[in-house]
Amino acid sequence: MSGAAGGEGGSGDPAARWGRWKLLALGLLSASSVLAAAPGAGAMSREEKRRLGNQVLEMFDHAYSNYMDHAYPADELMPLTCRGRVRGQEPSRGDVDDALGKFSLTLIDTLDTLVVLNKTKEFEDAVKNVIKDVNLDNDIVVSVFETNIRVLGGLLGGHSVAIMLKEKGEYMQWYSGELLHMAKQLGYKLLPAFNTTSGLPYPRVNLKFGLRSPEARTGTETDTCTACAGTLILEFAALSRFTGTSIFEEYARKALDFLWEKRQRNSNLVGVTINIHTGDWVRKDSGVGAGIDSYYEYLLKAYVLLGDDRFLERFNTHYDAIMRYISQPPLLLDVHIHKPMLNARTWMDSLLAFFPGLQVLKGDIRPAIETHEMLYQVIKKHNFLPEAFTTDFRVHWAQHPLRPEFAESTYFLYKATGDPYYLEVGKTLIENLNKYARVPCGFAAMKDVRTGSHEDRMDSFFLAEMFKYLYLLFADKEDMIFDIEDYIFTTEAHLLPLWLSTTNQTMSKKNTTTEYSELDDSNFEWTCPNTQILFPNDPMYAQSIREPLKNVVDKSCPRGVARVEESFGSGPKPPLRARDFMASNPEHLEILKKMGVSLIHLKDGRVQLVQHAIQAASSLDAEDGLRFMQEMIELSSQQQKEQQLPPRAVQIVSHPFFGRVVLTAGPAQFGMDLSKHSVGTRGFVATSKPYNGCSEITNPESVKEKIALMQRGQCMFAEKARNIQKAGAIGGIVIDDNEGSSSDTAPLFQMAGDGKNTDDIKIPMLFLFSKEGNIILDAIREYEAVEVLLSDKAKDRDLEMENMDQKSSENDSHKRRPETTSASEDLSLVSQEPEGEESSDVTHLDSLSPVDADSDSISISNQESCITEIHEAIVQETESTELDNKPQEQSQTERDSSSNVNWDNRVQPMESILADWNEDIEAFEMMEKDEL
Repeated sequence: MSGAAGGEGGSGDPAARWGRWKLLALGLLSASSVLAAAPGAGAMSREEKRRLGNQVLEMFDHAYSNYMDHAYPADELMPLTCRGRVRGQEPSRGDVDDALGKFSLTLIDTLDTLVVLNKTKEFEDAVKNVIKDVNLDNDIVVSVFETNIRVLGGLLGGHSVAIMLKEKGEYMQWYSGELLHMAKQLGYKLLPAFNTTSGLPYPRVNLKFGLRSPEARTGTETDTCTACAGTLILEFAALSRFTGTSIFEEYARKALDFLWEKRQRNSNLVGVTINIHTGDWVRKDSGVGAGIDSYYEYLLKAYVLLGDDRFLERFNTHYDAIMRYISQPPLLLDVHIHKPMLNARTWMDSLLAFFPGLQVLKGDIRPAIETHEMLYQVIKKHNFLPEAFTTDFRVHWAQHPLRPEFAESTYFLYKATGDPYYLEVGKTLIENLNKYARVPCGFAAMKDVRTGSHEDRMDSFFLAEMFKYLYLLFADKEDMIFDIEDYIFTTEAHLLPLWLSTTNQTMSKKNTTTEYSELDDSNFEWTCPNTQILFPNDPMYAQSIREPLKNVVDKSCPRGVARVEESFGSGPKPPLRARDFMASNPEHLEILKKMGVSLIHLKDGRVQLVQHAIQAASSLDAEDGLRFMQEMIELSSQQQKEQQLPPRAVQIVSHPFFGRVVLTAGPAQFGMDLSKHSVGTRGFVATSKPYNGCSEITNPESVKEKIALMQRGQCMFAEKARNIQKAGAIGGIVIDDNEGSSSDTAPLFQMAGDGKNTDDIKIPMLFLFSKEGNIILDAIREYEAVEVLLSDKAKDRDLEMENMDQKSSENDSHKRRPETTSASEDLSLVSQEPEGEESSDVTHLDSLSPVDADSDSISISNQESCITEIHEAIVQETESTELDNKPQEQSQTERDSSSNVNWDNRVQPMESILADWNEDIEAFEMMEKDEL
C-alpha cells in the first residue's frame, strides 16, 4: 500500500477484520473533515451542499416516479416514449436484454436507494409491491451475472435495510423476511448454471427450466467473461450468511478459486474471456475495464466482508501486476497476459472509471487522483464519459448509458481527501444530467455524446447507483437515518451489513501467506493504512497531483502515451506508434526494418507498408510490427471516415420537450452547411403536399417559413429540396418510407445530389429513418405546433428554451407527456458497434493490396503527426425511384458524386489479416527455438 502502515496486525478473526475496516472508514471520514475545514481549501458552504443534495432528490423523484407511472411492472422505463420495456415486445438489443427477466428489475434494483435517500415510506410501499407482484419463475433466459448483481443483490440490499428499519421501531414492523425468502428462491434458480467441471458458471440460465432441457434454450455456451464468473462472492456469501445455507458461498468460492488458479503465472494477470469447461483463456487481453473490472473489486471486498486473508492476498498479487503493466498514469491500458509489456489496444472503455474508487479502498491514493482527473477532463470535453475513448482522448464508442462508475469514484475520493474539488465535480455531473439527459419522462441515455442524441433507455443501475453516490457525496452524517459505514457496497451499490462476517461462518479461513509458495509476499501489508500519513493533512495535496493533468485532454496534438520510466529513464525506448510515424524520418524507417516492415513509395504519392514477420529482428520485434500494422489499419480507416460529413441533429425545442429530445440525422451533400452556422435553423414543422415532395408544393402557405416534412421516394433528394425551397420553406426533413426502419438495423447515410450543380439549394436538408421520424409525426398529432432546431450538434438544453416558450404554453391544455405508438427504441441514427464488443470485428480498407501468404500490406497516405477527430462511418446513399424498390442492403451502395472514398472489391477482413500475421509470428518463434 502507498503510505506508511499502522494499526493492528493481520488476524484471521473476521470480527477483527471488520473492526479495522470500520477504523479505516472512520479514518477516511476524519481525514475528510480535517481537510474540508482547512484554511484556503475553498470548502463548499453547507447551504450549497444541501441545495445540491435536494436537487439529487428531485432528480431521483423525476426518474423513479416516471418509472412507476409509465413502466412498472416492466423491467425498465423507455423515457422517450414513456412506456415500459418488456422483453419480447421490443426489438432485441442482443446481450443487453439478458438483464431483463420480467421481474420488475428497476424496482428491485432501487430498493435500498430509497432508504439511503430517506424515502422510507416509498421503500415500504416498494417492498410490498415486490412481494405482491414479482414472479421469479418466468420462462426466460437471463444473464447470471446481471441477475446476481441487480436482482439478487437488490433483494439482499432491500432485506438488509428492511431489518435495520424494523429494528429502529418506526417502519417495516410487519416485515418477516419476505425479500430474503425471494432471494433464496432466486439463488436456487441460479445454481444450475454452476453445473460445470470447472465450477465456473454458464453465462445464462433459464429461470424456469435451468439448463440443457429443450425448454431452457440455453446451456450450450462455452465461454464467459472473468467478471461474470468472479462477481458472485458478495451476494452468494451474504445469502449463505443470512440463511445459514452454505451451498451458495461454496459455489461462488469455487469459481473464484478456479479463476485464481488459471491466472497467467508470469504476469499474474487474467484474461477477459475464459472457457468454462477447459479453463483456457479465449481472449488473452487484460485490463481493469469491461469483462474483468468487478472481479478485482470483489476480491478486495470479499476480504473486507468475509475476513479471509486469501482474498486479500490474491487482490494484492493482481494489484501489483496491474500497477506494473496496465497502469500508465494517468491511463489504464489493456495488455496481453503473456506479453504484458505489449499494449493490446489503443483505447479505454468507460467501465474502468470505477478503479480510482477501488484504489482509494486499497489505500493507493495518488494514482486514483491521477486517473480520476484524466477521466474528468474527458467528461468536461464531451459532457459525459464516452463508452470508449482513445489514448489521445478522442471518441471511440460514442454512446453513454448514464453509467455511475465515475460518480462512485468521485464519492470515494471526496471521502478520502476531503477536497471540495470533488464536490464541484459532483455538481458538474448533476448539471450535465439535467441539461443533456433529462427528458419529460425521466433521463435518457446518450446515443452519441458528440451530437447529444438520445437513446430510448434508462437502465436500472442509474437509479440503483447514480443517485445513491451523488446523494452521499453531498450528505452530512446528520442527513442520514443510519450509519452508511456499517455497510459495504456491492458492485451495483447494494448495501450488505459488515456484521455478516461473524454470522453463520461455514467456510474455513486460513491466516497464512504460504498457501501459494510461488508468490512474493514482501510487498503485502497486512494492516490498515495509517490515514494520518496516507491522506496528508494538507488541502493542497490532491490539487498538486491533479494540476499537471489539467490540460491532458485539450492538448492540440497529443503525442501519445509512453511509459514514463522508459521515456525518461535508462531503459529501452517505447515501440514506435502508428500515430507518430513519419515516412521522412530515417530513425522511424530503421525501426520499421527491425520490425520486419518494408516501406514502398507508390507513383500516386501514397506510401505502402508491407510486413514480413520472418524478416523481423526477433519475435518481440515481430509482435511490435504486428501491433504497428494493426494501429495503421485503424488510422487509415479513421481517415476514410473523416472524409465523410458528420451526423447532424434534429432537436425538438417546443413544449413539453424544450430541447431535451434529440434525434441524430443524416446530412445532405448540398444546401446549407450546418457546421458553418452556429445557431442552426429553427422553425415549426409542416407536412408538405404532396408528401413525397416530388412535384410543385400545393400547400405553400403551410410550409412557408417552416421546416417541411417529406417522405423518401419517387425522386431525387435534390429535387425535393428545390420544390420546398420554392414554396418558401426554411429547411427540410426527409423521413424514410421503409416502415419500421431505424438506426438499430440500418447505417446512417448522406443524401447525395442529383449529379447536377446544386449551388441553387440554400436551405438545410436532413434525413431521418421511419421510427425516428415518427417521433416528430406523433408529436404533431399530440401537440399540433412542434418546433425543431436543425444543427450540427445539440444545443444547450436549459431554461433558455423553456423561457422562450413559457408564455405560449402557460394556458396550453396539452401538458401530457408524449405517448407514441410507433417510436424508435434507439432514437439515433449514428451507426454504433454493439455494446461491449471489440471495435475491430470486421475492418475493410480500400488500399489493401494482394500479397503472398506470408505477408500482409496496407497502403496509406503520408501521415501527419496529428489525426483529426474520429467519426462513425457514414454510408452514403442517393435516392431514386428505381433504387427505392431494391433491397435496403443494395441501396446503401448508391453513387455519391462528391465522395472521395472508393471501396475495393478485393479488400480482406481484419481477422484474416491478423490471423496470417499471428501465424508468421508463431512460425518465427518456432524457428528461434529450433536455432536455440
